[in-house]
Amino acid sequence: MKISYQHIVSFLDPTGNKISRVTGFIGLLIGCTLLLCSLQMYLNINELVKPKEQKKNGFDFISLTKSITNENMGKDNRFQKEDIEKIKQQPFITGAAALQGNQFRAKASAGDVIPFSTDLFLESIQNDFLDTLPPSFTWQPGQETIPIIFSADFLELYNVFAPAQGLPQISEQSIQSVSIYIDCYGPPGVKMTFKGQVVALSNRINSVLVPENFLQWANQKLAATVNENPSRIFIKTADANNPELLQFIEKNGLHVNKDITKFGRVKQILQAVIAGLGGFSIMVILLAMMIFSFYIQLVIARSKDNLILLQTIGYSPNTLTKLMSKKWLPMFATVIIISVILTQIVQYFFYRSVQGFSAEASMLISLWILMVAAILFALCWYINYRLVKKLLFKLS
Repeated sequence: MKISYQHIVSFLDPTGNKISRVTGFIGLLIGCTLLLCSLQMYLNINELVKPKEQKKNGFDFISLTKSITNENMGKDNRFQKEDIEKIKQQPFITGAAALQGNQFRAKASAGDVIPFSTDLFLESIQNDFLDTLPPSFTWQPGQETIPIIFSADFLELYNVFAPAQGLPQISEQSIQSVSIYIDCYGPPGVKMTFKGQVVALSNRINSVLVPENFLQWANQKLAATVNENPSRIFIKTADANNPELLQFIEKNGLHVNKDITKFGRVKQILQAVIAGLGGFSIMVILLAMMIFSFYIQLVIARSKDNLILLQTIGYSPNTLTKLMSKKWLPMFATVIIISVILTQIVQYFFYRSVQGFSAEASMLISLWILMVAAILFALCWYINYRLVKKLLFKLS
């Protein structure tokens, strides 16, 4: 005898606990909506705070120094060899290089063209950490001209204050034609004079950079040393806003330019809030599924006699499981569809609030949301199917 799906459903006790069913429905709806909204906000944040400029070779370069506090003032706050090795070993750091400085006194002047002189600090770094590397940035012993890569920020700072001091302003093109005289002082009575030529400007490193071999030669010649422990190092990383990188910097008492990592810090806080909301939504979903499972158990318990009768006339537990599982499919589908619609509404208002300052924001929810919604529907059905099957097999 063949009984239709409608007859099977009619055998179930219609007087089941409606409070459990409604509570489970509402709880599942709230949990799924919170989870989908949390995921969409996570995707929105990643889109909004990603760097707008193209990275050179796909990497960010960050200057690190040790933080100076009242407690460590007067101590040696330079990087030791083991400090640099520890930094290099981090999985989120691709490379690290020390900025070596001059161990001798240096003084720069520009002759009669620009009546200006100042004490000078010189630094050098590996060439692959430079953002501009002209072919002329080389030096050999005996060469009187030192090629210099000058910080673009320093040039801008000079041009701001030059008029107040009666000095001429200099363009990026003309600075390369300015003759710079560099006096290097060693032991008492020892002085060496070189001619410096700016061959490029750097937007990455705020310093006066000279070739590595010149600085090593000059330190050995004038200060009887080659490489001292550096006060500053540059790291190469795939993402300057990586939360793991920011945690490592804070944990190890390192100082970094806050402008470089400000988006990462904001992203870190927002992701923590969204992760908490996502975790809460999962707890709500689990609690709703538990309440709904109690409802299913109650329905099957009250329909026990009818279900045993159906099994007696030839319906296997597997067949009854499939037929009974269909009873709750419309409810699960309704929950997921409403959750997607509510998420789309939230996304629309989010888009309206940020469209004035972000062209990347989308009015539509991500395809990931639809995929997760489909997974949630399948998961709810599977849990329901397994529970019904388990209860029916106990009756057989």
